[in-house]
Amino acid sequence: MRRGGERVIDEELKAILVCPACKGDLRFEETRIICPACRKAYPIRDGIPVMLIEEAQPWNP
Repeated sequence: MRRGGERVIDEELKAILVCPACKGDLRFEETRIICPACRKAYPIRDGIPVMLIEEAQPWNP
């Protein structure tokens, strides 16, 4: 799905995604998906969430 030229993650997909590392709830931003529980940030590339633990970056609130 696109909004204003950018891809947007579908709401149904957001509802079922969990952190692959800890199975925690996620917070969605424009360019990344954050797991506050284990403090990992997963990239979103071309509108596609890259939910690979090895691709995650440390996240500090």
